[in-house]
Parts: sequence; C-alpha cells; structure tokens
Amino acid sequence: MTKHLGIDVRSSHVRVAELEVSYRKTTLQALYEVDRAHFASLVEAVKACAGPLVHEAETIATAVAGDQAFFHRIELPLTAQRQLEEVLPFELEAQVPIDLDELSYDHRVLPRDPNSQHLHVLTAAARTEHVRASIAICREALGREPDRVSCGALPLANLCNVCSELAGPGPIALIDLGATTTEVVFLSQGQAVLARTISRGVQGLPETAPALAAALRQTLARWGVTAGTGVQAAYLLGGGAAAQGADEYLAYELGVTVLPLPSLHFDSLTPDQAVLVPRFAKAIGLALGVGGRARDLNLRQGGLAYQRGYGFIKEKLPILAGLGGAIAISFFFSAWAESVSLGRENEALKANLAAQTSAAFGQEVLDPDEVLSELERLKKKAADDPMPTMDALDIINEISKAVPMDTKHDIEEFDLARNKVKIRGIVGSTDEAQEISSALDAHDCFEEVKIGKITQVVNETRQKYSLEFDVNCDAKAKKKKPAAKAAEGEAE
Repeated sequence: MTKHLGIDVRSSHVRVAELEVSYRKTTLQALYEVDRAHFASLVEAVKACAGPLVHEAETIATAVAGDQAFFHRIELPLTAQRQLEEVLPFELEAQVPIDLDELSYDHRVLPRDPNSQHLHVLTAAARTEHVRASIAICREALGREPDRVSCGALPLANLCNVCSELAGPGPIALIDLGATTTEVVFLSQGQAVLARTISRGVQGLPETAPALAAALRQTLARWGVTAGTGVQAAYLLGGGAAAQGADEYLAYELGVTVLPLPSLHFDSLTPDQAVLVPRFAKAIGLALGVGGRARDLNLRQGGLAYQRGYGFIKEKLPILAGLGGAIAISFFFSAWAESVSLGRENEALKANLAAQTSAAFGQEVLDPDEVLSELERLKKKAADDPMPTMDALDIINEISKAVPMDTKHDIEEFDLARNKVKIRGIVGSTDEAQEISSALDAHDCFEEVKIGKITQVVNETRQKYSLEFDVNCDAKAKKKKPAAKAAEGEAE
C-alpha cells in the first residue's frame, strides 16, 4: 500500500491530491487547496498545502505550467523508428525557437494506423531553468524533490486509468478552465495525442466569454487540420468547470458536445470528494501518473533525472532490515533442511550399495571407484560368448526328438525371432499334439510352452495345431533343481 501526491501549481491556487494505491484498489485520500494570495511566496503556499501529507507520501509529482512548455506532434517516416532517439532531437530543434541545450524534453510514439507509412511522435519540452525551478520549489517547501515533473494539460490523460469513458477510441478533448489560462489535451484510444495552452481563462467572465470561446474554437480547428478529423466530445475540468451554464454555452459556440467530467472509479469516493474532482482533476492526474501506468510525459530527463538519496534508504531501513533478516533465516533454514535430506539420502544409498556389492562380489564395497574396478575385472574374466546357444536347426532337431516314432508329424510354418518360437503343425490326433507339447516343455532349454487352438484339417481327419515357446538355455539349471530334489525325496 503506497501513497502518492500530485501538486498542481496555478497562478492563483495550489491544489494537492493524495492517492492510496494497493493491489487492485485506488483510493482518493485527500484533496487540499490554498489561495496563493494568502501567502508571501509560492514556497510557503506549497508547504502549507502539501506539507501535512508529504511524510506519508511514497512519491510526488508536479508540473510546469502549460504556457512555459512547447507541445508538438512530429511526423516521421516509418523507417526512422529504429533511429528515433538520434533523429528526434534534430526534428524537435527545428520546431522550437530555443537552443536544444537549454531544453528538457520527453516524447512518446503514438498509436499508428496499420495502413499509414508515417510515425507520429508527441513531444513536450520546457526550458531547463523552468523545470529546475519546479524541482527547487518542492525541495525548499517539502524537503524532498518530486519524482516526476510533467507539463501543461498532459497529466489529465492519466485520468483514463480510472475513467473508462475517457479511454475510448475518441478523439475527445479535455478542457481545463483555469483563472488566467485554459489548458486542452486531446485523447485518442486513451493516449494524449496533442496538448495546447490558451492564454485566456475564466477571469473576467462573462465579458471575456466570446474571446475564450473563439480561442477554444481555433484550438479545436487546428486539431482537425492536424489529425484530419474533429473531436467527438469535450469535457470540462478545472475551477471554471463549475460555472453555471458553461457547458451549454461552449457547446453552442464550439459546435461539439460539451459535457461535465464523468465519474472517476475510485474506491470509497465520498459525495463531497466527487463534487471537488473536476476542480482537482490535474492534481489527481499527476498523482495517478507518479503511481504507475503514466500516460503523460516526464521532463525530468538527462541531468535532471530523479535520483533517490540516502534519506530514502534511511526511511526504509527498518523495513529493509526486517526483510533482510527474514530472507537470511529462510536461507539458513532451507540450507539446513537440504543438508539433512541429503544426509539421509546418502545413508540410504550407502546401505543399498553395500547390499548390492555383497550379493555381487561376496563382500561389501562402499568406494565407488573400487566398485567400478571390480566390475571391469569381472567383465574381462567372464566375457559373453557371442555364439547363440541354440539356432533354428538345433530347435528343429529337438522338436523331431519330441515327436513319437509312430506319429506322422508335418510342420507347415516355423518362426524363430528373438528366442521366441512359433510352430504350426499337423498331427493325427489331439492327443498326439498334447504329447508333443509335453515333451517340449520337459526340455531344459524351452520355457513357457503353450499349445494353441487345435482344429481339423479341411477334408481330412488329421488335426492342425499351433505351438509357442521361449528358448532359454540359462534356465537349464533352474529346471534341474526340482528334478534333483525329487530324486533326493525318492532316495529317502
């Protein structure tokens, strides 16, 4: 569970939004606002507004004012995508009337139409001194630097993270009506695709309303020329969004549907907070961006990139020490358990080796090298005879011996494969087939003698039979043992 602060510094007010983010849950904790006219300096106003919350905050975000930033939508050939980091500075320098060395900038590649052969890149830039000034204000007021520094209306794009209505295909426009300026960001498929700042706000209304409407109309027309399509709808935000009849008036003047900001999907949003959300929309967007899944741009790049100091480590030292201790205990316990398991397995393997070597060599041998040497010695001593113990001719000869002299026996088929014999023969009667089977079963080298189905030969009185058995002369000694025991029994 982490807390994030978004600090929106305006010409007349400072607004702060605090968000608490946990697994699948985002809560709007607090919304604070102070009037800058009540403080001697901007630093004091920021300290009064954000100071009570900064000690609980994990991260902080602020923004450079839109009238101090440059926003451009740069079109590049598709082949420049791989060298974008090298090509973009030259393209940006041609668009901005300031030396590139004096700028801090960021960019994002926009979603591309599969049929297009061009790449569109949204860039935002501001003078490095203005970015440093925003960082210095937070450092002096709060004792720590902001993690991100966005610019203009771009943080409003982060509202798509908590508002599905803003994440549609679009394009739509978010219009932030401030006191002296109006900031506009255009969204398409939930991404910021262009931003503009108008040097007119709600100050001076209703007399200045036609001028403000004309400036907004010109901004929307410029977007239509750039993108080739008009906006589907516009949503009002900022302090001026609460002005009565603002949405109807602007809808009439701009010729597009103008609506209030849709409800944001926060957990446990109170009715009082829901009323204040449009006014604090930019501060909320800043907090959402620093909390993850940022859709805006960050001007803390290059030499201004945020570096966490030792103070952050000191704050987290108790938690880090606890986690380190838990990891160490888990490691030692795991190592001990594995050692015990390996010891038991080793004892079991030694016992098995002792039993196997005792049976094979007549004595226990526990040294693996000695076991290998003994096996090699035994292999050389008793080499296997490559010649088979019985071949097909020998087997046929033994079959002929098993056939009684007065029996007419014909072999139709004889098959020997991998010491397995299959016979199909013809005899005079079933008893003769059984007699031959019994004689073969008594042979020392024949095992598993099985006689198959016996059928009568067509148009004859003779009988056809099938016989199967295994040839294994190693079993000779096994067959002799029962015979020897029987002989001993008769002698007794």
